[in-house]
Amino acid sequence: MIKLLACIFLITVSFKTTFARNVGETEITTEEGIEVFQNEKFYLLKKNVEIVSDEFNLKGQIVKIFFEKDLYDIKEIEAHDNVTFESKINQINGYGENVNIKMDEEEIAINGNDSKLYLEKSKMYSNGKIVVNNLKGTFFINGLESKLISDEIFISGYKIDGIFEMIDNKRNVSELTVEDEKEVNIKTDNINMFSKKAIYNKTNSIIELFEDVKIIRGNEVITGNYGIFNTKEKSYKVSSNKNKKVKAILLNAN
Repeated sequence: MIKLLACIFLITVSFKTTFARNVGETEITTEEGIEVFQNEKFYLLKKNVEIVSDEFNLKGQIVKIFFEKDLYDIKEIEAHDNVTFESKINQINGYGENVNIKMDEEEIAINGNDSKLYLEKSKMYSNGKIVVNNLKGTFFINGLESKLISDEIFISGYKIDGIFEMIDNKRNVSELTVEDEKEVNIKTDNINMFSKKAIYNKTNSIIELFEDVKIIRGNEVITGNYGIFNTKEKSYKVSSNKNKKVKAILLNAN
């Protein structure tokens, strides 16, 4: 297939093609050549594609790259089929069926089954979609088996929305909302919490729990419709409405 028109420049080779990389440049390796569409300002790479730059490394089987002035002036990357991504500068590692990276917006989106994104010490998992926007300081995890795990906390729910702030060049979660029609689960220290919705606010160190609330600590199990957990004081309170009473159960230690 040759589309050598004024708007399209096509390169096809059957062997490995490599652009030699110097500091500040981007090296691209592919086994099935490079199709460059000059007017549309993108190029297409296929089979065992690898991109290496000062900012990031990426591997995938099909990669579409949008550029501005020239091939190395990358503004967006669409990668498909067992994609891996690493950025040591931003302390991000990712894996998924599909990965989209917007360079100017500093946003990475991973979707598909068994999606993973490691952001500093936080680990994000989903069989749906994971999005992190470094410029806005936001992240989003949506789909089955969605989880957010760190050394301090475990969170699972169908939909996880969060905001982080930079403190001493490290990302710290300042706000978090978790929702799941079946069950949200949050574990921290020796507290295990369940509900349909949870909201965390770093300003007051409070986690609020809504609907079908259950808090487990040691041998204690308390259920109700609304719960508050103070992450700083390690204290909690469960209340309920008129239709459902608060219930406390003390489990046998044996």
